[in-house]
Amino acid sequence: MMKKFTVEKPSHISDFAKDFSFEELRPFYDSESNAIMHEMTKDPLYLQLVSYLWPGITKEEAIAKAHNTKNIYDFQTGYMSYAIWSIVKNSSTGLSWSGIENLDSNKAYLFIANHRDILLDSALLQIILEKENFATSEITFGSNLKEQGFITNFGRMNRMFTVKREGTAKELYDISRQLSAYIRHTLIDKNSSVWIAQRNGRTKDGYDQTQTGLLKMLAMSGGKDFVQCFSELNIVPLSISYEYEPCDFLKVQELYLSSLHSKYIKAPGEDLNSIIPGIKQPKGKIHLTFGKPIKEELIEINKSINDNEKIKQLAALLDNRINNDYKLNAVNYIAYDLSRNNNVFATNYTELEKQNFVSYVSEKLLLLAENRMF
Repeated sequence: MMKKFTVEKPSHISDFAKDFSFEELRPFYDSESNAIMHEMTKDPLYLQLVSYLWPGITKEEAIAKAHNTKNIYDFQTGYMSYAIWSIVKNSSTGLSWSGIENLDSNKAYLFIANHRDILLDSALLQIILEKENFATSEITFGSNLKEQGFITNFGRMNRMFTVKREGTAKELYDISRQLSAYIRHTLIDKNSSVWIAQRNGRTKDGYDQTQTGLLKMLAMSGGKDFVQCFSELNIVPLSISYEYEPCDFLKVQELYLSSLHSKYIKAPGEDLNSIIPGIKQPKGKIHLTFGKPIKEELIEINKSINDNEKIKQLAALLDNRINNDYKLNAVNYIAYDLSRNNNVFATNYTELEKQNFVSYVSEKLLLLAENRMF
């Protein structure tokens, strides 16, 4: 049972946030949600979505369901939870998690996570938090994925806030300052957790690495005291592991094209179109590991001689925690042995598992060949 929460503008706003307006990027408040649900029912996408999630539901029942949604809690328990558990049931062999016993359900955390799937990484976190009687978190959502109308409304009802990614150097600097203030404002003033990826975009090659630019952005709103700045964010490294990578075919395609050209240019709507394959593709086992909040380590990092070195060390610490908490499956050991033509990890898998993996990869390579990629 999810811990009951409310979503409204906080009565107190800290000094670091007072100079900013968050209206363009924030999620909806409870007081706005019912009117938004009425608006969403007018879009054909709403009925398509509901009929997919609840086969057999009538138009009248679907509209009544929306009209009876009074707040964000109702939306997440009435729509999102069912939808994400359905995806887990239909596209995986099970979802597991560990480490949440290190967290306090009354505190807000900044979950800095590796990023493998556009939708599911953060969505799976939400249903785990619900299962463990935590309130859900707010979620970063790239402006490249948002379109005005139904998709934007749906995202903001699901506690998503916008991360703007385009502009001049001056505009991007101002955007970073605003985003930094909003995240700290959400954690401290609203006592609400936040999910954010450790880097821009999904990891395509399996190398999860925290961008120092992310940490510099977070520091913009925290003052000059390094320990206090990052301690009050309650950073929790979050590792998500899929047995079979969502959109693996599309990621290999992008990596290959990037190797041929200096920069891969995405087609219009390409990121949005990646959401459906990520949802439907079989993913095998899924595991999410909650790391311990980063606190005492900040004191040691603060002994470094300059701010850039401190940021680098914090990024390295996050990388170490996220990578060490990644859950290895048989396919990982098989891939290692096959790529090096040895049997170092042969005790970690069966011959049948190896054959199944080879068949899986062969099918994907055939698809790439048919697309004239190789």
